[in-house]
Amino acid sequence: MVGRRMRAPDTTVLLVLVKWRPSSRLWGMLRLPLRSLRPIQAPGLIFQRVLGSGRDAGFGLIPSVSHLGLFCAFDQPQRAQAFLDDSPEIRRYQSHASELAWLLLKPYSSRGAWSGYSPPTDASAPDETGPIASLTRASIRPSKMHAFWSQSPAAEAELASAPGCRLAVGLGEAPLLRQATFSLWESLHHMNAYARSGAHLRAIQTAYRGEHFSESLFVRFKVLESGGCWKGVPIAVPQP
Repeated sequence: MVGRRMRAPDTTVLLVLVKWRPSSRLWGMLRLPLRSLRPIQAPGLIFQRVLGSGRDAGFGLIPSVSHLGLFCAFDQPQRAQAFLDDSPEIRRYQSHASELAWLLLKPYSSRGAWSGYSPPTDASAPDETGPIASLTRASIRPSKMHAFWSQSPAAEAELASAPGCRLAVGLGEAPLLRQATFSLWESLHHMNAYARSGAHLRAIQTAYRGEHFSESLFVRFKVLESGGCWKGVPIAVPQP
């Protein structure tokens, strides 16, 4: 399916990653059903998803009770920044979090769709030396679930140890069937070296040959700004 292209003058994505304090885990877990029923309202917000994660923010089959991701696409970078700086939603996350990281991202390459939404790619490709991020998201056909997950452990192990990978997080809208991977890289060279070789390449080739996905989206981003900490490590990346 070809996703509809929603026109926006200067699309900017905000990704927020949260680890809840132990006393706030129930509050955090309730964000997923609550925001499905009552989406966030903010100027310029054109697409949003609240996402769960695997145990320890990884890619396993056991869901985490401590981690959450928030993916928001805005029509202008100023509106994304204003939401990050001033919105009650982000302030509530901060008050309940033991750890919070954020990234402002500019999509420059996109293929596929996410619930019919395809991020406009109104940015030029980065040079080889700047930081870069990637989002892979898929709706897995129930009949292909076992085949898909059988390929996953090897690719995940390679991602965790890949040279130049500064951050890798497993995210999802629903256990097992609606999954996403977000990764942050030191450079385009490092990301391509991982994506075009080894277990990851074999998994992608197998998924397409076997028609594992009913919908998929692959996006690459320039990193505009980032901040906070994740797993004890500051997430700010140097700009070229």
